Amino acid sequence: MRRSIVALSLAALMLFIWPATALAATEPRLGTATSFTVLGGAGITNTGPTTITGDVGTFPTTSETGFGPGANAVTILAGVNHAGDAVTQGAKNDLVTAYNDLANQTPCTVQLSGALDSLTLVPGCYKFSSSAILNVGATLTLNGFGVYVFQIGSSLTIGNGTTVLLTNGAVACGVFWQVTISATIGTAPASFQGTLIAGSDITVTTGAIWTGRALARNGAVTMDTNTITKPPALCAGLPTTTGVVPGNTGVPLELREQFPWLLLIGVGAGLGAAAMGISRRRRRRRT
Repeated sequence: MRRSIVALSLAALMLFIWPATALAATEPRLGTATSFTVLGGAGITNTGPTTITGDVGTFPTTSETGFGPGANAVTILAGVNHAGDAVTQGAKNDLVTAYNDLANQTPCTVQLSGALDSLTLVPGCYKFSSSAILNVGATLTLNGFGVYVFQIGSSLTIGNGTTVLLTNGAVACGVFWQVTISATIGTAPASFQGTLIAGSDITVTTGAIWTGRALARNGAVTMDTNTITKPPALCAGLPTTTGVVPGNTGVPLELREQFPWLLLIGVGAGLGAAAMGISRRRRRRRT
């Protein structure tokens, strides 16, 4: 009887642990794209004095406009303009991997729609089946240290003068936006956070400030008098797509994503133990 109680207790514990574990978001595999702040697939265009901290490149379209010399050109700090060289080509391959990691991340059970205005979100995966918008002057608050993944089914619009606010330990290196089509970041004083990987174009409008990465898989990156600063490579202490989530009993992400094995094992053990207990009691009564 005591074994049955213990087994059933473990099964119940699995029921409570599993949802919390399943909802944990993970960082994608950026690979060599980690060092890039701006990475395009169909060229990069700049207007006005823009400062980029980190590497820059574009491939297979290698055209770059507005990179100087001159006062209204791009200034690159702590990075290299790789244009369309082999480094950029390798980074573009890794960018595809990162995009797929984000797009395929499961479970992503928190379904949002429409506006991000005035929301306060904790670490996790958030899914928009269609487009998403942060309207003019609005604030989105990300609260707490962890990984934030936004899966956008269509396009993302970050309005003029908006703020993505990081509080209680939230950091830009843990924020990831996977945008199926295109993304637009609004004019100053818009303050955007996180690594954004778009299937098509990324437009950063006049004066926008961004801590993160503008990575356009197949499209162009267009800038206008911006400041874009690459965050740290990856956040130390946070789970990655191929790793093991700290504190999740060491179960690989791939196994957890395919099926709730922990839950199945726990429930099965509980039911089996309960059946054994009932069978024993019946035998004792017969004897």
